[in-house]
Parts: sequence; structure tokens; C-alpha cells
Amino acid sequence: MHIEASAPGKLFLIGEYAVLDGAPALLSAVDRRVQVTIAPAPDGRWRLTAANLGIEALDLGADLPTRAELDSATRQRLAVFEAVRAHSAVAIGARLAPRHVTIDSTDFAQDGHKLGLGSSAAVAAALTAALSRASGESLDKAALCERAITAHRDAQNGRGSGGDVAAAVYGGLISYTRDQTPIPLPWPTDLAAFVVVTGTGASTPDLVQRVADYGERAPHAHAQYMADLRALAEAVTHSLDDTAAFLALAGDYFAALCRLDSAAGAGIVTPQHFQLAELAARHGGIFKTSGAGGGDVGLVFTRRGANETRLRGALEQAGAHIVNLGFAAPGVACHARQSAG
Repeated sequence: MHIEASAPGKLFLIGEYAVLDGAPALLSAVDRRVQVTIAPAPDGRWRLTAANLGIEALDLGADLPTRAELDSATRQRLAVFEAVRAHSAVAIGARLAPRHVTIDSTDFAQDGHKLGLGSSAAVAAALTAALSRASGESLDKAALCERAITAHRDAQNGRGSGGDVAAAVYGGLISYTRDQTPIPLPWPTDLAAFVVVTGTGASTPDLVQRVADYGERAPHAHAQYMADLRALAEAVTHSLDDTAAFLALAGDYFAALCRLDSAAGAGIVTPQHFQLAELAARHGGIFKTSGAGGGDVGLVFTRRGANETRLRGALEQAGAHIVNLGFAAPGVACHARQSAG
């Protein structure tokens, strides 16, 4: 049997950085998906193809761990794959037989630049689901999410809240608190959201580390900035019933991130972000960064209807590149199909 699995990307709507401090984050799955295919290995050897990583039918041997002769750059590209494989091996045991694995994350880049939609988290979710299914295991979402988050964190040297993996597994709109079961939420009927390209990609671990370094240099000030973010994040769920309240909270959250970034010098907020925020405000909307910030995509929120049409037109006229994404997309999916012949 061939196993085919897919998982969506994600966007942090509210709660980035604060989620690392124990606050809830609001995330949405989006309709860009990683595709993972697992095929039988008649040669009894693991092989990996991941075109986006420049890997074509890479022979990884018959056993775990990865072959020692691989160079460090290749090992880095394999970090998520290897972490998922290792955690799956511990859980599944001897039933985890060698497979030929293909990973396609084409949807998560545009014009050669990554969009910051959480491709590695989606890979962790889809690959965990596929290896589990191929080994005859039956995992519910909670167990799948826990295993994929643990593997993804290992690949990121212990960093990361796990929210991106949770969004990939559960899909939809969720409230996520670190190491707790996500809470599904309905998308507000009156809320419109646009995704806008703000650069050529950013390194989430680097930005998170810069904020952490600031916390070492100025612990008292850092704690106050994080407390401000945490208080706003904890009010998000209740604000979803009132679009005006949510828009105000999103604006306040971005302002709090700007204050943190100004003090830390991390690079979360860029000049282009400020320009987009001013443009959105002039046309009845709110702009904020999403996730770690930097050169990844940003978010623009407004009310549906006339405001939405007017704001989209103003963004396009100003040359802003809107990425057409669907929000609250379905979570991880996995099915088996009979091999040819």
C-alpha cells in the first residue's frame, strides 16, 4: 500500500511570542498543504525525495539513524524528517519498516521565497500521520499532535510552542496553549482577513533567540513587555464575539510587539510593516505581523463588506502583494491506496 498524507500551513493571528510564556495563541490553518507519500521499499532501504530541499532519492540505509557519512548541511535539511522518524521508531518499534518517502512543500513558497506558513510543522504532522498509518498504528488527533510536536521541537533544538504543529493537525481556527489540547473556535462571520507579503522570509529561531537574549540582558523590562502581550492574548477568545473588539485588540497587540521589538532590537517589525499599518488604518483596517515577524507575511484585518473591498483595493493600488489564502482550512488528512500492480 501507498500512504498519502497532507497537512495545512498555519498563521498566528494573535499570541506570538506570548505563547512561549504560557499565554494562549489564536491560530488558523490555511489552505496551503504539504504532501507526503510513503511507498513500500522493495530494496529494504529508506529513501527520501524532497525537491524543495534539493534531495532526490537519497539513500538513508536500512536502519536508523541516518548514515554517518552525510555532510552537516544535508543533516540540517533532514532535521525534521529524522526527528519524526526517530520518535516514530520509539513508539512503533519493529513495525516501522524502511519506506520510500516523498515530501512536497511547494505550496509554502512563492517566487522562490518562503511565506512563513509553517512548512516544517506541516511536514512533521503529515509525516507522523503517514508513518503511523503505514505501520498499522491508529492514532487519534491528540496522540498524533503530541508525537509530532515533540519531534518538531527536537528538530528545532527545543524551541517552539507547538502551536504551528497543533494547527496542522487539528485545522480550523484554534486557541492553543503550550502543551495543552487545542480548543476549536468558529471563525467570526463579520471578520475579513488578508495575507500580505512583507519580505523574502525570516528565520523564526533567530528572531525568537534575539528576544530571549534581550530577556537575559534586561529581565525586568522583558518581563513587563511579555506581561503586556500575555494580557492581550488572554482576552482574544472573548473578543471573537465582537469584531470591533477583535480589531482593537489586534491593533493593541501589534503595538505591544512594536514596543518589545524597539527595546530588544530583534527585527520583528520592519519599515514595510509600519507602512502597511498606516495604509490599513487609513482605510478602516488593522495590520499586524504574524508569527515571528521579520520578512514573513503579515495580516490585515477588517470588517466584511464595503471596508473589505475598499481596503483590498487600496493595498493593491499601493503595490502590496496579497496572497490569496483560505482560513480555517482542514487539518491533517491521511489515506491508503493500493500500489500499482
